[in-house]
Amino acid sequence: MKNKIQIFAAFLFFFSFVSMSLADSTNIRDPYKYFFNETWGDLPEELIKAKQDGKKAILLFFEQDECPYCYYMKQNVLNQPKVQQFYRKHFLNFPIDIEGDIEMVNLKGKTVKQKDFSFKEYRVRATPVIAFFDLKGKLIHKHTGKTSGVDEFIWLGEYIVSGMYKKINYNLYKRKRRAEKKNK
Repeated sequence: MKNKIQIFAAFLFFFSFVSMSLADSTNIRDPYKYFFNETWGDLPEELIKAKQDGKKAILLFFEQDECPYCYYMKQNVLNQPKVQQFYRKHFLNFPIDIEGDIEMVNLKGKTVKQKDFSFKEYRVRATPVIAFFDLKGKLIHKHTGKTSGVDEFIWLGEYIVSGMYKKINYNLYKRKRRAEKKNK
């Protein structure tokens, strides 16, 4: 009788663990569908669209295929509905392959390959690089590397939306936000 109870308890534990895992995975959404916006690769045209749509800026996510930190961001941060909703509300978001041969129109209206745009124009070597451009096409903030998670990535967006990038360094802003969260 004791063995049957242990087996039943183990089954219940396993079943609840599996259902919790499945419940968590249903909140995950493909970042290429729900985070990034569709584009034809014409950045001046995207700036016009961002202005018309009332966005605060354009975000370029410089990435490459074999980058473990890019993978982390796509699997743990950019796939979260909270992140997707916030960023889609305030920004147009586009991926840029730093090794890509696909042609695009840069912010000056010149046709270039993605890899040339990344390296020659913005000196992107390590990935990911999360770059924000104002609605005139001026680089306003460049973050190299992954964020620690969803909260830090939301803070990065809030840093731009609030205009704090004009006043303080992002690391100071992030420290302030961490302290606020800790004191809650």
